[in-house]
Amino acid sequence: MRVAINTRFLLPTKMEGFGWYAYEISKRLVENHPDVDFVFFFDRPYDQKFVFGANVTPVVLYPQARHPILFKIWFDFSIKRALRKYKPDVFFSPDGYLCLKTNVPQVPVIHDVNFEHHPEDLPKTARNYLQKYFPKFARKASQIITVSNYSKSDISATYGIDTSKIHAIWNGASEVFRPLEKKEQESIRRQYTDGKDYFLFVGALHPRKNLKRLLKAYEGLITNNPSIDTQLVIVGEELWKNTSFDLEISDVIKSRIHFTGHVKLEELAKIMGSAFAFTFVPYFEGFGIPIVEAMKCGTPILSGNLTSLPEVAGDAAIYCDPFDIKDIQQKLLQLSTDASLRTSLSKKSLERSKLFSWDIAAKNVWNVLLKEIENI
Repeated sequence: MRVAINTRFLLPTKMEGFGWYAYEISKRLVENHPDVDFVFFFDRPYDQKFVFGANVTPVVLYPQARHPILFKIWFDFSIKRALRKYKPDVFFSPDGYLCLKTNVPQVPVIHDVNFEHHPEDLPKTARNYLQKYFPKFARKASQIITVSNYSKSDISATYGIDTSKIHAIWNGASEVFRPLEKKEQESIRRQYTDGKDYFLFVGALHPRKNLKRLLKAYEGLITNNPSIDTQLVIVGEELWKNTSFDLEISDVIKSRIHFTGHVKLEELAKIMGSAFAFTFVPYFEGFGIPIVEAMKCGTPILSGNLTSLPEVAGDAAIYCDPFDIKDIQQKLLQLSTDASLRTSLSKKSLERSKLFSWDIAAKNVWNVLLKEIENI
């Protein structure tokens, strides 16, 4: 039995969403199935740490696929040739992109189709590619994996795909996220906010993450409640480097905002575990892994109430309308002033976090792949 996997997002210097998903799932597939041959397709020289076992054959295919024109070349020509050469039983693609010129069974992970609902949030070139090709990928796929029941329904409705072909498998979160002792929390707060409590945002600085409204709500909170000295820490970088995502930060809150840029996973876990509350209010999300990371730390959560977030956060969060700045502001105030609410949310977060596991996710992914192989 042989499984080929698109591992182009396993990057040694900086891992983002697709990369972490590919890492967590692929590593477990390799380790849990030593009798299966895996072929990993990279688009650049790889780090040996991503070759998870002796049953992995790493293959570098060019060109580096980081532009729509190069996507087309890499998937429809380089991948096509590699699939013909290595003859896998199935091709698994954790980022959703497929080869349209092969008859090898293919299983993509389509995390969400936000670009169909908010195309204005993406650069034109990327938007045009996604809107043109993802409907084709969805139809080409033998089976589709997605990450929430919300996304399952959305993909089915948007592309006219029968729900029996789509499998909702929840994400997990790294075990480095855990509750911290008070001394460790104090050390992190000294490092990032001069020892003060802080609200935390984690995510790409991308319009759908709704950071601009969060900042406006935070400004309103501080303006109307000058005794509140809780800071705001923002962890993330721009998703699209060729676009401008300017944030208007007033003088009222400028000294209270702390940008960290990208941080390593272990450091992120410490920042998350030391936060006063996690504030995550995007207006579109296919899953929202940072929600689970916050739950594993026992950090109180303010979440947006749209798309997949209520499915993930359940009773472990309070919710706001992400388009209503006043509502976000009111919920920030509620978290600021209600200690019993924060304690309750913290306990519920830790309990609900037990529902989310990369081990479970990898097992369910394997079952989908195995089903497809058995149908050949």
